[in-house]
Amino acid sequence: MISLIGLPGSGKSTVGRQLARRLQIPFYDSDQIIEERLGCSVRAAFERDGEEAFRDLETGVLDELSQIPKAVISTGGGAVLRQENRQHLRGRGYVVYLNSMPEDLHRRLRHDATRPLLQVADPLGRLRELYATRDPLYREMAHFVIDTGRPSVATLVNMITMQLELSGVLNPP
Repeated sequence: MISLIGLPGSGKSTVGRQLARRLQIPFYDSDQIIEERLGCSVRAAFERDGEEAFRDLETGVLDELSQIPKAVISTGGGAVLRQENRQHLRGRGYVVYLNSMPEDLHRRLRHDATRPLLQVADPLGRLRELYATRDPLYREMAHFVIDTGRPSVATLVNMITMQLELSGVLNPP
């Protein structure tokens, strides 16, 4: 199992889909599964039930997904906030941190109204706060850190695949 972690907008879902396709294994997006179970968007769930209730459901979903032996999992950006999630993801598979700078994320997300934690007066400031809080947690649990910068999705998938091959996680084709 390979899980992708990182801040909102770092490319976890987009890169994860392509990585799973490349490796010919299933792809699961934890936020999408949560939305299907709740029947509403993550943003609506945050507004309706609060972040704590969302995080409870997220922990259950990640526990289930992390037990699938061959899969790529895209996690929500805040999944690392709970020790239980960090233990499940790192202990049951390989964790790839898609490291994106707040300024790059702000450029990508400035018109995205679906991200509940960024619906604030100063989204860039909020991204900087999230980075300062979460980056140490991401690094603590990551087996691999990939700096996203501006490479294409295909380049990021190649970088991840190469890291997995070099470390012996994957056998080269």
